[in-house]
Amino acid sequence: MRLLLNIVWVVFGGWALFLEYLVIGVISVIFIITIPASVACFRIAWYVLWPFGRVVVDKPGAGAGSTIMNVVWFLVAGIWLAVGHVVTAFTQAITIIGIPLAIANIKLIPITCFPFGKMVVSADEARRYNNPRSQDVFLRN
Repeated sequence: MRLLLNIVWVVFGGWALFLEYLVIGVISVIFIITIPASVACFRIAWYVLWPFGRVVVDKPGAGAGSTIMNVVWFLVAGIWLAVGHVVTAFTQAITIIGIPLAIANIKLIPITCFPFGKMVVSADEARRYNNPRSQDVFLRN
């Protein structure tokens, strides 16, 4: 089921979001000081391309540096990426098949706006560690 959902996701908007993250990640690499932001952007890009079956969990040991980077990220790139998710969700919600994808797309906005201090792991790995703070923005199995 995850494979089918991921294929439908990629066809109906996942590729556009993936490209948006790649472009912003490449722009972030140009300025040396924003390389950590580009790493986060590329990490989220792969998650946005193939999201079903993976979850976002809190990274152990994330502290004040993550909070500061989240504020900077939100002001520079997060808000624009969130707008991309809203636009994609709106276009997905036009069809009946796209409504669940649109809901999942809206649920991606928190990780888009505040990616630092989080990591993406498989749903099985999150269950294995029994992480109560996992943010499974998609379907639970």
